[in-house]
Amino acid sequence: MAAAASRYRRILLKLSGEALAGDGSASLDAAMLRLVAQEVAGIVAQSVQVAIVVGGGNFVRGDDLSRRIGIHEVTGHNMGMLATVINALALQDVMEAAGLTTRVLTAVEMRQVAEPFIRRRAIRHLEKGRVVIFAGGTGSPYFTTDTAAALRAIEVEADALLMAKRGVEGVYDKDPRRHPDAVMFRHLDYMDLLNRDLRVMDATAVALCKDNHMDIIVFDVGVPGNIKRAVLGEEIGTLVGGRH
Repeated sequence: MAAAASRYRRILLKLSGEALAGDGSASLDAAMLRLVAQEVAGIVAQSVQVAIVVGGGNFVRGDDLSRRIGIHEVTGHNMGMLATVINALALQDVMEAAGLTTRVLTAVEMRQVAEPFIRRRAIRHLEKGRVVIFAGGTGSPYFTTDTAAALRAIEVEADALLMAKRGVEGVYDKDPRRHPDAVMFRHLDYMDLLNRDLRVMDATAVALCKDNHMDIIVFDVGVPGNIKRAVLGEEIGTLVGGRH
């Protein structure tokens, strides 16, 4: 039987640091890293081009450090950007072990461990079938890795931004962890996220996606097969925007 055709040719997968930490008992969860690697290998085998943006919240949150320790918030954000590089290198190693060819590109230059981010180079890597992992956020403080994900998705001309969550199936009208009666949305407009203050991603990232007609799919990355289902265009999680 022929494999189902993918809806998206090129995607950007946003992985939060919390997602990579799994159940949170350690900064990095080996099972989660392997699951992501296997899932990505499966869609790469179907000729889908994959870019990834990783967060760093499992190690450092800049604004939290600033409040707790008293360091300058810019310093905290810079530390957070370095934390994303740690996650990117761990993910790269596990993906290479799964048979994938990868490149880590970082907005914060550190040539000993990663390539500098150059848009044309990133696109060329994707065209050659390499998985591109973007680290270092945007390279500037105060911008979240959600914004970095939206920005990189637009820059590499991805067809969709996949927002991978851990233990949350999609976008809800209120926090499902605190409210058992929370209702999940299947489809939302970009303005719904902004007007309802549904904090699944920051407003700057939503605005970038809106202005560039970028599909956003919010889903639970911890369920095996979900990345593939999202790429195939199956009804999974919450679709924001959506080309019809």
